[in-house]
Amino acid sequence: MSPTIFISAGEASGEQYGALLVTALKNQLAAAGQTAEFFGMGGERMQAAGAAGGNQTFDRIVRSEDMAVMGLTEVVLHLPRIYREFRKLKQAIRTRRPSVAVLIDFPEIHFRLAREFHRLGVPVIFFVSPQLWAWKQHRIKLVRQFVRRMLVIFPFEESYYRERGVDAEFVGHPLAELPAPAISRGQFALENGLDPAKTWIALLPGSRAREIRDHLPTMLQAAWTLAGNPRDPANRRSIQYAAVLASLNVSQFTPMPHTRRRADLFEFIVPLAPTLSRAQRTAIQQLAEKHRRGLVLRFVQDARAALFHARASVVASGTATVEAALIGNPFVVVYRVSPLTYAIAKRVVKVPHVAMANLIAGKRLVPELIQGDFTAANIVQQIERLLPDGEARESMMQGLKAIREVLTTGSAGRAEQDQGAIERVAAITLEQLAAASPDPGIQAVTS
Repeated sequence: MSPTIFISAGEASGEQYGALLVTALKNQLAAAGQTAEFFGMGGERMQAAGAAGGNQTFDRIVRSEDMAVMGLTEVVLHLPRIYREFRKLKQAIRTRRPSVAVLIDFPEIHFRLAREFHRLGVPVIFFVSPQLWAWKQHRIKLVRQFVRRMLVIFPFEESYYRERGVDAEFVGHPLAELPAPAISRGQFALENGLDPAKTWIALLPGSRAREIRDHLPTMLQAAWTLAGNPRDPANRRSIQYAAVLASLNVSQFTPMPHTRRRADLFEFIVPLAPTLSRAQRTAIQQLAEKHRRGLVLRFVQDARAALFHARASVVASGTATVEAALIGNPFVVVYRVSPLTYAIAKRVVKVPHVAMANLIAGKRLVPELIQGDFTAANIVQQIERLLPDGEARESMMQGLKAIREVLTTGSAGRAEQDQGAIERVAAITLEQLAAASPDPGIQAVTS
């Protein structure tokens, strides 16, 4: 009988890592002539990874898109559904009794699952640390009690946990190991109905429906202002800006007459997370249609390609800011939550910056427009500084390059075993599986 591995991810970034982990585990098991059963919570990518090649499928007990809610008010609103899905997950755990569990980020749900696994004697690997160093530091006692291994993706997190008695390891950042998107600008334009001669600005409003509803209208208002507001009869700013762009020696820009409307210069790209349901995607597209007011706006699937080819971006705080930093795309960070959530967060958050890029840099490298500062006018003010070549753009790009080097160096030098982050997590998972399994054949996986 094959051993069973539980893997759980709740949000788009974690679900991406989960899909990569399922693939890595299957490959490492296959190399040793072994198999395993996978089940848990995940999205379509994790399910597809399980179905790809061979018979080691991922049995998705709960869809991650049904659990990924944010903020106090939304959690309360969806509490009956969350509780129902959580009970379903716990029942599957009790019935199937996995040999090892890997919980990826998503602490609100995963700390509760970790407690359940502890009761059952199942070792827990927590991959992608909850940001205890920023807030809710009292939860460190839950980590010490319920988590066997804490695998972190930022270098400073390893010492934070070890100093507090947790077996932690910096495995590298999975995104730092990904190659640059291979798709050319022309092909990306062709696939998404874009004009490669125009300036593209990416708008990343978040991976959850509530985030997108809170962020996208303001982003589109900023895009409208940037493209030239027709309420300004002279449109003086548009003419001046067109002259600036026309003078740039940048391949993305086509020389243009000073009378060209600003609206003709820009196209806007909105990546949508794969964890969004069809109904959520439809609602988001309807929301965008209401607010875009004639802007050229394209929804795309590949956020990394959008960031790679955009001139600059407006990015909701989260994993997408790390993606933007690693790709080197100049960006502005925004975020908005309910007034109640923000009031509580202000009291408990203990870090000087919101964006991970700024925390790693140790300074305000990337502009942060949070809550009341998140306005269309402020976005335009910040993004306009980053579009033309010059000191502001070059300084940010140099800072982002330094961040990329920090994360890439850590990943490249991981564990003398020349393993990437995901491969290292898979190896540690199989080490725990071997220790927990009565089947001596499993031990050969890590020998």
